[in-house]
Amino acid sequence: MSKIIATANQKGGVGKTTTAVNLAACVADLGRRVLLVDMDPQGNATSGLGMSAKGGNELYSVMTGLCKASEAVRVTRFKHLSLLPSSVDLSGCEVELVGEAQRESVLKNALGEIRDEYDYIFIDSPPSLGLLTLNALTAADSVLVPIQCEYYALEGVGQLINTLQLVKKRLNPPLEVEGVVLTMLDGRTNLGLQVVSEVKRYFKGKVFSTVVPRNVRLSEAPSHGLPIHIYDPNCTGADAYRKLAGEFIKRNEG
Repeated sequence: MSKIIATANQKGGVGKTTTAVNLAACVADLGRRVLLVDMDPQGNATSGLGMSAKGGNELYSVMTGLCKASEAVRVTRFKHLSLLPSSVDLSGCEVELVGEAQRESVLKNALGEIRDEYDYIFIDSPPSLGLLTLNALTAADSVLVPIQCEYYALEGVGQLINTLQLVKKRLNPPLEVEGVVLTMLDGRTNLGLQVVSEVKRYFKGKVFSTVVPRNVRLSEAPSHGLPIHIYDPNCTGADAYRKLAGEFIKRNEG
């Protein structure tokens, strides 16, 4: 049985898509069958893998019932990694689903038909707490929360936790916090190290040991359509996401 992990934080600019793309790619590189679902209408996870939703079915088609998930999944050029792409069309999906019964469960039902084909399914959620994110949280077994090592790191996290509790109560009782990934650490500053300490105290035992550093190569990789471990395998960002993938697998597989 596979596991579905939603990457979520309604605060933008925290490394959410960077983490979804690179963790998924590095877990796949370790031999696991992985599907990355791009739930963000900006389509950054799609372009970050050098792909486009044009010329075929995409997540919008799946969410609106135009096709099955299996008909929209694309095989990427990276081993063991597949993609369910999205485009700006997905932004219209929230309006179209408003009147639907069980509108929060559309993604869960769609992925239910294909989840056994993968070991892990990662969902890159949009930076908001709207209907698309609710679909991601309802479909997921767990939530991965990226938090940047900056002054306002925990701003908005309380709102996210409240949303997770509501989803657990009303839509998806088994939902758990997979863990917290600290991103964009500048180890030269006391502030970054203070934030690490504060987040670890707040989340007690849920924080991954691997911390992703601020790294210019991580910023460059998406424009080349490559995960960081392919774009620059020797940089600190690639090293961090390889370690995070190993830590993630160890947590889930013992």
